[in-house]
Amino acid sequence: MKNILLFGAGKSATCLIDYLCAATEENNWLLVVCDADLQLAQSKIQNCNNANAVSIDVSDEEKRIELIKEADIVISMLPPHLHFLVANDCLNFSKHLLTASYIDEKIKKLNKQIEAKGLLFLCEMGLDPGIDHMSAMKIFDQIKKHGGKITSFKSHCGGLVSPESDDNPWHYKITWNPANIVMAGSSGAIYKMNGSTVTIPYHKIFDDNEVVDVPGLFPLAWYPNRDSLSYIDTYGLQHADTFIRTTLRHASFCRGWNIIVNSGLTDLNDYEEIKNCKTYNEWFVKKSIKRKSLIADDANHTEFDEQANYLSLRSNDIIEPPIKSSASLLQNILEKKLAMQPHDKDMIVMLHEIDYEIDRERKGIKSCLIVKGDDQQRTAMAKTVGLPLGIAAKLILQDKIKLTGLHIPVAQEIYEPVLAELELNQIKFNEEFV
Repeated sequence: MKNILLFGAGKSATCLIDYLCAATEENNWLLVVCDADLQLAQSKIQNCNNANAVSIDVSDEEKRIELIKEADIVISMLPPHLHFLVANDCLNFSKHLLTASYIDEKIKKLNKQIEAKGLLFLCEMGLDPGIDHMSAMKIFDQIKKHGGKITSFKSHCGGLVSPESDDNPWHYKITWNPANIVMAGSSGAIYKMNGSTVTIPYHKIFDDNEVVDVPGLFPLAWYPNRDSLSYIDTYGLQHADTFIRTTLRHASFCRGWNIIVNSGLTDLNDYEEIKNCKTYNEWFVKKSIKRKSLIADDANHTEFDEQANYLSLRSNDIIEPPIKSSASLLQNILEKKLAMQPHDKDMIVMLHEIDYEIDRERKGIKSCLIVKGDDQQRTAMAKTVGLPLGIAAKLILQDKIKLTGLHIPVAQEIYEPVLAELELNQIKFNEEFV
């Protein structure tokens, strides 16, 4: 009996576990779900006959190895900094590994050993990164097959609230790691636009964002992801004049978040400045000196007032100790005020804008994916992050993906069958020529 080991049963793992439970029953495999919260892991597998839930401290090497030894394939949904612990064990005990995270630099150094052992370590196998790679490479390969040359690539993706559940002035609710939301854009961004390399510092990331028309939906604003350039060689687009990967948000979110960022409300290192603040309003006012010059007109002032009031930033509620930083205070607020309610639905929007030339004729494609969640648990985020991992794990165990080494899903052997099965699960791109 083949054994799938999953580390992590959090928000993004729900649909992955559903899929793996079905796969284990169909193929007579075993699924082991390991999470620090045993009750959470048990709740995710309650209707699955071929699954067990366990709980360990993932830093406990002996217990971690005991689980990995029994597995045929390991999926890590742990925080990214913990992937290397699992990866090293998978290498030592010859187990395939899948993650939805960006490739860890330390894991990169294992590539030769992974290849030598005939293993597959498949990273960036989620939504973004993941589905974005697969869907883009499919189009690129088709264009190149017909002699075309890609001149511009813009890839946009955002986890948003579905219109029927959009009931706050931020037009946003949390469906993934709130710490990542607070620190979004904090590394700045670098990309290629019209033949030039563009570098954007953190304080400018949310300033005057451009808007893109989303087919079948409505215009959304975008801000650039941290490092688009690193994927140019991976995609084989060295000759493209424009190459950028971005995150989608409502325009009003970007305007409000620009003020949040430039007011220092996402500061990780301001303990000394705010340590004596007793209430949220006191903290907010202390930071407000920086804010006054950011609101250029009455419309923006009114808009941000509404956003700030919704988050109760002017509340006289007592701040519960310990105070660590503005970023941690803001995260606590967002987790309460922008939480998904049981009846809420989220929405994933991905849009590729691709310009290319064939026989000196300029052409363009817009390839768009819109996915809505079912409820608070089976969110669009959970579907689009989890299902690619589950499908890939199944295909590897069935020997339908035979690649070895360290990879992200840009090879046809991976993207073709995974995208085909995603379509069966209503995760399908619509393309229009422009």
